[in-house]
Amino acid sequence: MVRDAEHGAQSPVRRESEQSPAASPGGDGGRAAPSARTLTTWVAGAALVVLLAVLPLLNLSLPGILPGPTYTPGALQVLAFALLTAALALSYHLLFGVSGLLSFGHALYFAAGAYGLAILLDRAQMGLLPAIGVTLVIGLVLAALTGAVSLRVTGISFAMVTLAFAQAGSVIVRRNPDRLTGGEEGLALNTDRLPELLVGVVNTKYLYWVALVVLLLVYAVVAWIEHSRAGHLMAATRENELRVRVIGQRPYVIKLIAFVVAGVLATVVGMANLLLQSGAVPRAISTDFTLTLLVMVVLGGVGSRWGAIVGGVLYTLLDQRLNALASSAWIEELPSVLRIPLSEPLFLLGTLFILVVLFLPGGIAGAVGRVDARNRRRTGKADPRTLLEEVV
Repeated sequence: MVRDAEHGAQSPVRRESEQSPAASPGGDGGRAAPSARTLTTWVAGAALVVLLAVLPLLNLSLPGILPGPTYTPGALQVLAFALLTAALALSYHLLFGVSGLLSFGHALYFAAGAYGLAILLDRAQMGLLPAIGVTLVIGLVLAALTGAVSLRVTGISFAMVTLAFAQAGSVIVRRNPDRLTGGEEGLALNTDRLPELLVGVVNTKYLYWVALVVLLLVYAVVAWIEHSRAGHLMAATRENELRVRVIGQRPYVIKLIAFVVAGVLATVVGMANLLLQSGAVPRAISTDFTLTLLVMVVLGGVGSRWGAIVGGVLYTLLDQRLNALASSAWIEELPSVLRIPLSEPLFLLGTLFILVVLFLPGGIAGAVGRVDARNRRRTGKADPRTLLEEVV
């Protein structure tokens, strides 16, 4: 990406110039024909989606990763939770990776989806689809109001304001006003108005498919926004807000759009998580949950959609399996100087995060990108723009 010599910022018109007829030789109507590399990527992505879709019908075992074969409810529960976590990390990627907004309160909108849907199903006795629609409106309004206030400030002040909103929501949930939220015990899901296919352990595969659809939906929305004019302006605002203001755009409105869309997507994931877990718990609105999302995005690679997905899935599987590792017999036999830290899953995850930051500053996606660029240079197929980015 071409950078400004004085400010080191990326040009906000770079993507438009890349799609001009001059940059698309042989194209039709000013558009470049899809390259073999692009087609391969799409085919591989479609194949992965098909594999994930048929996974509940297969008898695949991944010892040490899944608690059983992929058709069993336990394994499907873990996989579905990993997919929803990846979708939530994707929504945070739109906020942090694309728009550069460091929020400590993203869990608020996830909790709004979970608690909002649970309360409407239980207290209002609404059907599932009407309750989903009302919860989406609640998430939209909540994100718009809190975003309009939070975005009046920038930087660490913005992060602190979002943290304050999340803490306020956490207090409300734990105080259990009018016995709406269940307090510290959480709120159980009322299944009376749910379809039978979404109730019971034997129907876990249907909840897994719901989680997969939610992930695909969130990915499609995030990808569409990133490639739209609004997405280009979000990236430009992240790099140089003053320049965006100079060319006649309004950075505040652009950031508010990103904030609201990310919040609504988190609300959608929260509703799906309620169905999967059969309830909502106070941790869903805690600050450490938002920090966990930040770790996932950094682990996968800031600014990468598939990096956010990989980071979310990898973190979830590690979190699930490290608990079993921490209580294993061979850990108990180690000397106390090793046994005590290794028996804490958070210590292991924290160590992994430090190693990624130190040795893989671009996360998993950045490491893969560097290896790919090196291989393309070796074969003489490197993109001149890629070489320019590395030099600049």
